[in-house]
Amino acid sequence: MELRLHLCIISLLLLSSKSTAILSDDDPIISRFQRYLRINTAHPNPQYREAADFILSEAESLSLESQTIEFVPGKHLVLLKWPGSDPSLSSVLLNSHTDVVPAEHDKWVHPPFSANLDSNGDVYARGSQDMKCVGIQYLEAIRRLKASGFKPKRSVYLSFVPDEEIGGHDGAEKLAESDVFKGLNVGIVLDEGLASPTETYRAFYAERCPMWLVIKATGAPGHGAKLYDNTAMENLLKSIESVRRFRAAQFDLVKAGLKAEGEVISVNMVFLKAGTPTPTGFVMNMQPSEAEAGFDIRVPPIADQESLEKRIAKEWAPTSRNMTFRHGQFKQKVSVLDKSGKPILTATDSSNPWWALLEDAVKKANGKLGKPEIFPASTDARYFRNLGLPAIGFSPMANTPILLHDHNEFLNKDEYLKGIEIYESMIKAYASYVDHGKIAGSRDEL
Repeated sequence: MELRLHLCIISLLLLSSKSTAILSDDDPIISRFQRYLRINTAHPNPQYREAADFILSEAESLSLESQTIEFVPGKHLVLLKWPGSDPSLSSVLLNSHTDVVPAEHDKWVHPPFSANLDSNGDVYARGSQDMKCVGIQYLEAIRRLKASGFKPKRSVYLSFVPDEEIGGHDGAEKLAESDVFKGLNVGIVLDEGLASPTETYRAFYAERCPMWLVIKATGAPGHGAKLYDNTAMENLLKSIESVRRFRAAQFDLVKAGLKAEGEVISVNMVFLKAGTPTPTGFVMNMQPSEAEAGFDIRVPPIADQESLEKRIAKEWAPTSRNMTFRHGQFKQKVSVLDKSGKPILTATDSSNPWWALLEDAVKKANGKLGKPEIFPASTDARYFRNLGLPAIGFSPMANTPILLHDHNEFLNKDEYLKGIEIYESMIKAYASYVDHGKIAGSRDEL
């Protein structure tokens, strides 16, 4: 009995020792990830100063050049630099945003800013996928490259920007428009992508542009018991039905596998406002004189935005039904075309060496890359594409459910660590690239 007990204790000690050894190599890496996730940068009051201090501390440990910029007071943007040996070459910009969307704490299995690591190796936190993982993976990949003795030919910049989740106007947009950005001589931008439920990584060359539409109907008020034509509610419901049929037709293309989600026009009703309010509810025996509905429309650069606007004016909000739609009722409208009238997208063929480099780097890191996609929503990458720069959306999260903006957002630590290897390969490829003496990656070339 004693011998068996001793053997059992020895086995447990050996197992414990082995487990500790397995964890010890990765523990500081995961710990740094958790520290960043625990900084509450959720809107409406993101802790930007705390996030900037953390990033600056990590940059100092890596001997990276750094500066903090406030294009808008209180909205800290951190810019880091790993200088390259050939300043004549265009640089690589690794962009990420520090802010995250709010979380409903009572809907989570773990507090959303606890960065809890469970027994399955899943790190639960708001921002674990969108997109604090990417920002820290950049830094960890550079840490590995520096440790290996790698010296970049191109300068590598890292931008940690605020406000992406509320449009990026005080973050990436102001950076892209600034003299600071012009001085970086950027040739390629990497920004965020999406998780992939399969073993194949996803990469994005364009994104759908938002058209936030409000349709308003008017009509004479009347008794709640009376039947008459062209009431505000009746006309608005006709519009909603017309929108619903269009949405269903677009969605059918996705369900049938004929188009990817990012290739169709999506329309979702996000609010409905009508009725005559009272202190305890609404007047039930009175038909309202006004009713309106809001729609989140996303348009891919391969779609005909002009035709969509004609459809809105003629079918969804015609003046013949007392609809008061006009172009000014777009809460936000972003064109799918650039200043020269061309679709805003990044080439994925032989004209763009950066795409081929990404594909090869992922393969060298034993990863699989899927077919190029259009991002279904909007990211900060659009501000750089608008300048004529190639920008690729990529977040190395395979075998992971898509949980951005969802409850219980998490990323498995093994997928996180694998993502660092992927970025190590990509950054090395990009920072080493010289196209036979040409200044590869310039805006004119691509």
